[in-house]
Amino acid sequence: MKTPTPRRLLRYVTRCLRLGRYLAHPGDGRPQPQIPARVLLWALVLGRLLREPSFHGVEQLVRSSACRALGVYQSFGDDALSYFTERLDPARTRAALIDTLRRAKRNKAFQNSPFLGLAIDGTTAGRSSSQGCALCRPRHNAKKEVIGYAHQLATISVVGTGLSLPFDAEPYGPGDSEYAAGQRLLVRAVSQLGARFADYLVVDSAYSTAPFLHAAGRVGLHVVARLKSNLPELSRAVEKRFRSQPPTRVLHEHHQRIEIWDADDFDPWETLHWPTVRVIRYRQHKPDGSVVQADWLTDFSSRQVPSLSLYHMAKSRWEIENQGFNDAKNRYGFEHICHHHANSVLISWLLSLLAMVIERLYRLRYLHRGNHPVRSAEQLCRLFWLSLSRPLTPNPG
Repeated sequence: MKTPTPRRLLRYVTRCLRLGRYLAHPGDGRPQPQIPARVLLWALVLGRLLREPSFHGVEQLVRSSACRALGVYQSFGDDALSYFTERLDPARTRAALIDTLRRAKRNKAFQNSPFLGLAIDGTTAGRSSSQGCALCRPRHNAKKEVIGYAHQLATISVVGTGLSLPFDAEPYGPGDSEYAAGQRLLVRAVSQLGARFADYLVVDSAYSTAPFLHAAGRVGLHVVARLKSNLPELSRAVEKRFRSQPPTRVLHEHHQRIEIWDADDFDPWETLHWPTVRVIRYRQHKPDGSVVQADWLTDFSSRQVPSLSLYHMAKSRWEIENQGFNDAKNRYGFEHICHHHANSVLISWLLSLLAMVIERLYRLRYLHRGNHPVRSAEQLCRLFWLSLSRPLTPNPG
């Protein structure tokens, strides 16, 4: 297989993922654009893949001798990117991400997984000493004094398939919360993906409330949610029963001994309109001697999902942390404020997610055809950088 290059990646994006129309018409709101939207948009996506997320870094790339090798045929300044992202419609980028996920599923990208899940969680991305845009939220110390500002958002990701793909973000507005943003994100994402795209939704205990669980049911998703002390009556009933019973299943996985308790006949709390609540407890005995225990509630019945599958669904919750937030912040510039404008900040987040989805589908599915080993994200990034130093074959056209 030929060595990956930015121009070959662009060919994959336009031909295989069929994002050519989006690149040409991404919802550009500039009244009289002098630089084509395709040029600016592709440069922004590549900047994240090359670990150069700042607008100044992208400007240096396109003004270098590697401009043609990037698939960008016009140079520009960082102010052009600021102006562009201020006026770019985020709905078009969200739609492009949704289309990419649906195409990936049609092309059997998730076929090795019996269950496809979605995960929602909140995070903080981008801090500043002063308020610079409408998305800035004050940070307080122990004395309730404002010590700075930060941006907060909820994101949603495909999980449980061996291919984590974060694909949408919902910022917290003034007086907003992770809980409210998560509900908006859930309704929008599932309405665009379709109710049959995923099998379950996995969330932390902050979402273990009757209104959120009912909202998930209305959009056609089963829920696997962390059970903590915010539901005291159910927690006490679970502890009382499981403490006096042996585990229903014991297995060894990845050098760990895992004990699982499972029961599907717990009473729902007063506001939850479920006939019964199923609760699973797992206890992991790790090689270093540490023990991890957690309880999870769900509306899956024992006939629908066995204990081991439910355990793996619960564990898939950590993908949005590890393969989502951690990778986005450490590799794709998710925390960097390129231009302190509300729409520009949101667009930067969405383009980081788009870059992650493109990179993972390209690296783990497209490049993995054949019997050669899978390249890591770092190896692919280095190959892209090395390709920029090689002379291009003259184009006879």
